[in-house]
Amino acid sequence: MKDGFVKVACVTPEVRVADVGFNVEETIKRTLEAGAAGAKVIVFPELNLTSYTCGDLFFQERLLRNAREGLMRVAEATKSVDALIFVGLPLAVEGELYNVAAALNHGRILGFVTKSFLPNYGEFYEMRQFAEGPSEPREIPFEGEVVPFGAKLLFCASKIEGLIVGAEICEDLWSPIPPSIEMALEGATVIANLSASNELVGKEAYREELVKGQAARIICGYLYANAGNGESTTDVVFGGHNLIAENGSLLAEGERFVEGITYTEIDTKRILTERQKNTTFQMSGQRVLKRIPFEIEFTETVLSRTFKRLPFVPMDQTEMNCRCEEILELQARGLCKRLRHIGGKKVVLGISGGLDSTLALMVVAKAFDYLELDKKGIIAITMPAFGTTDRTYQNACELVKGMGATLREINIKEAVLQHFADINQDPELHDVTYENSQARERTQVLMDVANQEGGLVIGTGDMSELALGWATYNGDHMSMYGVNASIPKTLVRHLVTYYAGVWEDEKMAKVLLDIVDTPVSPELIPAKDGEIVQKTEDLVGPYELHDFFLYYFLRFGYDTEKILRIAKLAFAGEYEEETIRKWLKIFTRRFFSQQFKRSCLPDGVKVGSVALSPRGDWRMPSDAVSDGFSI
Repeated sequence: MKDGFVKVACVTPEVRVADVGFNVEETIKRTLEAGAAGAKVIVFPELNLTSYTCGDLFFQERLLRNAREGLMRVAEATKSVDALIFVGLPLAVEGELYNVAAALNHGRILGFVTKSFLPNYGEFYEMRQFAEGPSEPREIPFEGEVVPFGAKLLFCASKIEGLIVGAEICEDLWSPIPPSIEMALEGATVIANLSASNELVGKEAYREELVKGQAARIICGYLYANAGNGESTTDVVFGGHNLIAENGSLLAEGERFVEGITYTEIDTKRILTERQKNTTFQMSGQRVLKRIPFEIEFTETVLSRTFKRLPFVPMDQTEMNCRCEEILELQARGLCKRLRHIGGKKVVLGISGGLDSTLALMVVAKAFDYLELDKKGIIAITMPAFGTTDRTYQNACELVKGMGATLREINIKEAVLQHFADINQDPELHDVTYENSQARERTQVLMDVANQEGGLVIGTGDMSELALGWATYNGDHMSMYGVNASIPKTLVRHLVTYYAGVWEDEKMAKVLLDIVDTPVSPELIPAKDGEIVQKTEDLVGPYELHDFFLYYFLRFGYDTEKILRIAKLAFAGEYEEETIRKWLKIFTRRFFSQQFKRSCLPDGVKVGSVALSPRGDWRMPSDAVSDGFSI
């Protein structure tokens, strides 16, 4: 499928216990429905053609015969469906009865996947009826055909690179070594699980974590189709609860106690990229599993899965609060280690009244608390220049005082003007030299005061700025330790907002919220009527777009065309396609051209899944060209 997106479906049909005729018709109806919706992999629950809870009726020859005939009816009736379909049934082979998943494709029965682990505890007694599947795959005769049979089967899409599907059945997932592990190590990107997992108090959450955990452990898409209401009989209750996960994230979840189909799209290219990056995921050198080709057409999948506008920021407020506290602690603990190592009791940082320096000051204060150091050792320097506004100046001063740190003011106007005179720069020419001279003067002040005080210069620049190269080389680009180096701008804003919410001092909380509302600016161009003129997002684009681009480019290696495709969905109603395209082009150009700044970054703690340190996540030649990556 285009961009690797494959539409998948987990079906919980209505069933009647031991009524094969009814169950077959429901299976056909739901398959046609899922196929019409564009699903290319369709998974039904365990033993859905007969129902799971037949008990000793599984020994009845009539039930088994009906199931075989019913499977042939399903295959014939769904011949036109362009999908790989898994249905469950009992199958008698050479005097043994097996719990199997039949794989169907365009009317053909491709294989029978046997259940490997049979539960025989509590309310389960499958060993009473069923035999374990063979340790090695073999072929069996079935209705005039020879069909692969066993647990070790893989189904490979002939026309779709990267779509390799394995199947396991219910308890297989709950076992210590699920068969899906071997399947993934031999290339399976999608695992189908035909399940009949009954409901108990607390089991819903446990089941969800199990599915997400397995999808994360073997880096795959996991389709869990569970038996529903119709299986509830005698002593057990079943509730459906379909789950579709991808590499640890739950993409879609069916409502319990409601029959229906759960849809989403699995991104097989993302899965393959994750496996390539993860050196501990080592593909098996052996080919033990039998590979069976199947046919589906290559199409552009209509996407129903959603993509967060702010991928670095949790949507749930409770989770967001916990995440903020954890991030602040990680930043502070990293700084603590550095201060302990050098025996440092003082730090120096520039404070501007902007988001980044505010977050840096909060982190430093937290580190000083952990180390039980006097916050007077935090030397926060405000350095007014030509573009400084009263709003940011006052906020910076109030913030430092509220933190209990030492505030110093060093006006750099005269020093910069002297520098202009030295290099013959016209002060009225507001070009890059005009701007960068101020940034470098500020950094020089911080470095020299740190030498005077025996302190450590704390860098305040964030990851979004580093990605875009929005920093003056050897100016704000440089420090002795960068506490915000792996924090994207969109997350910085939420961290400062969070801090305002937990600060007991109402006055200081208002200062923080006003900082959040202040336009992002380096304030290097003179203000107009006291208002900020130089707004960063007017120049390089909205940070919410750039952070979106950054996340999918670095974290998953998405092509820019694919990023554009999902960005149009994520920002529908907010940005037109041409606007997104414009800023994506700028992001790509700047990201490639500014690598030389990232190649010599100071140390800074990594707190999330993405970072740009040349010693950590991102090693890129400074002279790589962006032409082949542009849209």
